[in-house]
Amino acid sequence: MSLKERWDDEPLEDDDEDTQEDKFLTFFLNREEFGIEIRYVMEIIGIQNITEVPDVPRYIKGVINLRGKVIPVMDVRLRFEMEERAYDDRTCIVVICIDEQSVGLIVDRVSEVLDIPKGNIEPPPKGKRGENSRFIQGMGKAGEQVIILLNANQLLFDFTQGDDH
Repeated sequence: MSLKERWDDEPLEDDDEDTQEDKFLTFFLNREEFGIEIRYVMEIIGIQNITEVPDVPRYIKGVINLRGKVIPVMDVRLRFEMEERAYDDRTCIVVICIDEQSVGLIVDRVSEVLDIPKGNIEPPPKGKRGENSRFIQGMGKAGEQVIILLNANQLLFDFTQGDDH
């Protein structure tokens, strides 16, 4: 069952919170694998027509109409000051919801849902630049993989720097 089918067919119950703990949806930007807590993920959709909005930061690509609801869409590559690239058939929009605010995150491709227990998560590395590390919740270890775990709240609501218009 795909994630999309899971959200379309099964309403979330309160006791589903426990089953979502330590689970992360992983996706790729460039060749790096990132993860976001599954509890924030509402659905995954293909890239679609995005209506541009004037006077927003460069990484906000615009808005989409998702079943009658207008959702802003953020290109995560641009949010992280990576090189922009053309969207292709693997490009997805991961729709997340935090504090009743839905936002679409454009990612290169979705990978899988991984179980990463708290004991396998280390703090983010301390760096001199530190600018984009404010979005990192931790470094998750899953087998031989290291996944950059994102702080969804910071990603959506931290507009302190790098917000060029």
